[in-house]
Amino acid sequence: MGSVTAAMLAAGVHLLLLMCLFGAAPRASGRASRGGILSVPSAAALADCPTRCGDTRFSYPFGTEPGCFRQGFELTCDHTTNPPSLFWANSTTQVVGTTGEVDDDYYSDSLLFIIGFSITMTPGTSTYSRSWEPPARGFTVTSSNDMYVVGCDVEIVLFDGRTNQTIGSCASTCLGDEALMGATAVVSCNGFGCCSIGLPENLQGFHFTLSRRDGVTPRSDAGHSSAKVFLTDQAYEFNMADLSSSWVNASEVQTDVMVFVTDQPNCENASANKETYACVSGSLCEDNNYVPPVAVGGGYSCYCNPRGSGNPYISDGCIEGYNPNPKGNCKRSCGNMSIPFPFGLEEGCFAHKKFSLSCVSDQFTILDREDDVKYQVTTLSIDAGYLGVTSMMNNSSSSDDEVIVVHTINSDFQYIQPREDAMRGLVGFTDFDIKMRWAVTNLTCESAQQRNKTYACISAYSECVNVTHGTLYLGYGCKCRSGYTGNPYVQDDQDGCTDIDECLDPNVCNGICHNTPGGYTCTRCPRGKVFELTKRKCVTSAKQHNLLFGITIGIGCGLGSIISALCATILFSKWKKGIQKRVRRAYFKKNQGLLLEQLISDENTQDKTKIFSLEELEKATNNFDATLVLGCGGHGTVYKGILSDQNVVAIKKSKIVEQSEIDQFINEVAILSQITHRNVVKLFGCCLEAEVPLLVYEFISNGTLYDLLHANVSSKCMLSWDDRIRIAAEAAGALAYLHSAASIPIFHRDVKSSNILLDATFNTKVSDFGASRSVSLDETHVVTIVQGTFGYLDPEYYYTGQLTEKSDVYSFGVILVELVTRKKPIFMNDSGMKQGLCHYFVAGLQEGALMEIIDSQVVEEANQGEIDDITSLAQACIRTKGAERPTMKEVEMRLQFLRTRRLRKIHNLPRNNGDMEYFCRPQAGNSHAHNLINAAHLPSDDTSRVYSIEIELASSISLPR
Repeated sequence: MGSVTAAMLAAGVHLLLLMCLFGAAPRASGRASRGGILSVPSAAALADCPTRCGDTRFSYPFGTEPGCFRQGFELTCDHTTNPPSLFWANSTTQVVGTTGEVDDDYYSDSLLFIIGFSITMTPGTSTYSRSWEPPARGFTVTSSNDMYVVGCDVEIVLFDGRTNQTIGSCASTCLGDEALMGATAVVSCNGFGCCSIGLPENLQGFHFTLSRRDGVTPRSDAGHSSAKVFLTDQAYEFNMADLSSSWVNASEVQTDVMVFVTDQPNCENASANKETYACVSGSLCEDNNYVPPVAVGGGYSCYCNPRGSGNPYISDGCIEGYNPNPKGNCKRSCGNMSIPFPFGLEEGCFAHKKFSLSCVSDQFTILDREDDVKYQVTTLSIDAGYLGVTSMMNNSSSSDDEVIVVHTINSDFQYIQPREDAMRGLVGFTDFDIKMRWAVTNLTCESAQQRNKTYACISAYSECVNVTHGTLYLGYGCKCRSGYTGNPYVQDDQDGCTDIDECLDPNVCNGICHNTPGGYTCTRCPRGKVFELTKRKCVTSAKQHNLLFGITIGIGCGLGSIISALCATILFSKWKKGIQKRVRRAYFKKNQGLLLEQLISDENTQDKTKIFSLEELEKATNNFDATLVLGCGGHGTVYKGILSDQNVVAIKKSKIVEQSEIDQFINEVAILSQITHRNVVKLFGCCLEAEVPLLVYEFISNGTLYDLLHANVSSKCMLSWDDRIRIAAEAAGALAYLHSAASIPIFHRDVKSSNILLDATFNTKVSDFGASRSVSLDETHVVTIVQGTFGYLDPEYYYTGQLTEKSDVYSFGVILVELVTRKKPIFMNDSGMKQGLCHYFVAGLQEGALMEIIDSQVVEEANQGEIDDITSLAQACIRTKGAERPTMKEVEMRLQFLRTRRLRKIHNLPRNNGDMEYFCRPQAGNSHAHNLINAAHLPSDDTSRVYSIEIELASSISLPR
């Protein structure tokens, strides 16, 4: 009974398949949905997929691993048995084989398993009913199967499961002969112990009734108390001993079941969805015709043409039998005729059997067709794709008006035309001279190119062409591309398509021919030459000699003229440069260059002032481009430039060419060449070769103090109160150095906020020494022409013409007032009138309105004591009498003290016991802003405090700037 149960479960294999496809079997469909695919795989993609389970082979669309089977075609391999067993999906129904041998070139769409029943008959029951239903409409039992009944004294009636119509009936008897029950003879299934019923083509399910024959009493032995019903596609024979066995040999009762793709109802619907269409590789589609007409559709199947010639469910799976790679050492001639591939004379030397020729006595080439017609081949053209043949047919098998029909596999040999004067009646034969056009196979070029294994056009320079005869399409063929010749059906190293050298044709070019791959180009002969056909080259014509001679003379004259012009240009350029050199030398002397060379010729100076050439400065400023102007001062225009050593510099060019200006220029160079101070702008050098002398300074990037204070009065100043004190202290230090620390005292004579520059880190740089004067150590003043900037000019110097160091102190005092009030030296007051800053400042002090005239930012950042200190110092500096003003050194020390005290306050640093008194102290009973004591006439007790000031300054060296 166990084997009977296994057979019955096997009968449900295809039932589970269709349940998987239509969703009726949850376990199988779930597995398929996870691992099944609906796209078309390639053979390479399936290379690692299993194709065997134990002794059973299978191929795609069936498979056991995810990605190796089409959705709904899943199998399971059980490796726990020996050998392994193949089952349908994850069921217990075993697949026992396929209908044919599965290999790389064959595919089977039918599986073999068992559909059978074992019925035990018991006393009291005379009729037994059984049925089998397919899971879906894609599962069909083929008509080659029959139903067999093995048993004694039984009869069976088989009904169609769908229509309930009777399919057939049969009866089996044992005639009551006990002796026969132990017989071992083989008996056909003819009604004695066995009977059979033929099955229709479209069996989708069935049911039957099994009953005892009337009047027969069941026997007690096992053989007569049971019956076996099964389906198989083989003519069944059995031993009588099988009647008493538990079952029959399973290998003899395998059922052939067709499997259809059912994700679409038919071919038309399936082909409309290219992404899931199963029939590829040129395969054909066939509807499931076993489904009754009333059904919506039972799916479809795919097949190659011819059937069994490959797997239609994978790309490039169908095999047409064309072999593009012949074997080596093939005979390629018969008599005087060449036999190129794909034709051949020996097995393995032709691409297909339709291209097979035979050689008779090494003289005649014969094309032998399947219809027993032989053709003697007279011409064979690979490029044109036709055969010229003389047909030969036995007269005994044809009449005089018989028409020869020429055809082969796929009908890709086609009759073209007979010879109009064809002669008949030769002994034993009828002759025709005809042409037959041939093609590789009946495929389009597009389809053929997708089949890499069998594509015929394998030469690198070949192309596919469609072969037609009138409106009849024969298939595809190959030819060499334009400009190439040879055999397109073989590799290039085997006499394939090679380039044609068109230049070997004498008439191809009326000029010089150049062969190119697949073509050629022609160029005309050079000027003065003509193409000689006989010599195939360009030659000089006799008529051209005179012209050529004239051209030569002309060219010679032209070259001579050009050389003469070039020489003249060079000589003129040298002459012009000589003049420029003399002019520049004259300017150098005029600009006191010799004197200046002596003044700055200190060999011990590390950063020696350099005298630049005009050419170098022109290159640095792009010929003094106006876009590089940094500003215009009282003594010249300043340009930005980049020297050859990549130093960025400011180049000052004087405005007015007068001897007095030149003297000032020499004066400034001489003074700056003696000054080495971090708060004095550095002079790199000068140029004296131009009419206007030039000075080269270091480039100061942040402009002037004047610009920072007055550029936009409405906005907050970029300079904090600490920055203003620091800038004032540094400027005062530079001026004090000029007055008292330089080797020769120097009076600047034009101290103003626009001459105080600020570099990238806002360090102070005093500039513009064009008006400066040097004095001897024993002189206290010099008498000069009054020179300076209105608003900063010392009134005492203005009226007396005597320039002293106190003149610079006055101008610096104006800068201090600028820093405190943030007003210009000459500004417009509320009444719209111009007013001097010094007068405005002193009047404010006298009226007690100091805080009203002070810059709001200073009021916000400074304390009252600091404001009092700076304003008292400023007032002392701008006194009318120079003798009452402090020296520049005293001003510097006062500012340094003020800065030190503020820094100590900010950083909470310890103070010295000593303190410094004001240079300008208030008298008893008067306002501190009104009465100031002359700093030049301090009492002795105040004078004694100078040492404490120096100590205070020394202690502040480590403080931040």
